[in-house]
This record gives sequence, C-alpha cells and structure tokens, in this order.
Amino acid sequence: MARGEFRPGRISVELVWSPVAGDVRHAWLDLAEGSTLEQGLMACAEFADQLPQLAALKLGVWGRLQPLSHGLRDKDRIEVYRPLTVDPKEARRQRYRARGERIVSRHRPLGGKTSR
Repeated sequence: MARGEFRPGRISVELVWSPVAGDVRHAWLDLAEGSTLEQGLMACAEFADQLPQLAALKLGVWGRLQPLSHGLRDKDRIEVYRPLTVDPKEARRQRYRARGERIVSRHRPLGGKTSR
C-alpha cells in the first residue's frame, strides 16, 4: 500500500522514537480506524524492544502529551519521548567550562540590549 493511498476503515500513522541519543527511527503503520495510541505501539514490530519500558516513556501526538488510550486519526504522528539524561542548563554549563568561553547561539546574537 502506498503511504497516501486511501483505504476505507484503515488509517496511516507515523511512529517516531529514539532508543538512544543520536539514533532516531520512524515507521509508518497501517492501523484499523479507531485504534488507540497503545494499539499503534503494539502494532510496530521494530518498536517491540521498547515495550517493556513503556511505563517510563512519555508519549505524544504531534508534540502534545497523550495517554495510551488516546484515539488516533489518519496521518497522526506518534512521538515517544525518552527521559532527559542531563538537565539542558547543566549541559550548557559543562560545555562552557570545557571551552572556557561563552557559547553564543546563532539565534540570539550578542547585540541589542546586552551591548548597552
């Protein structure tokens, strides 16, 4: 079946997860209409090794946290979030200590209010 093909009573859902840092995986699932988030995760053979730790993972659909009982719609994107291993602020501090200079984000250039 092609990803965009319409099939009555079926929905196409994308599942995205990262088992370890730097390794992002995704799979397209063909599910029955009315399937839940939990049924979608169970339907993916590639995700089976992550099922034992499902209680520790946070789940979302299009960036919004959802319970396992959440009903899926056609073209939904299921996202599985791992717990953070380091607080982002602490990681920034560690990078600063290692480099010995301020790390300037390309999104917030030094200028404007900070240069006065």
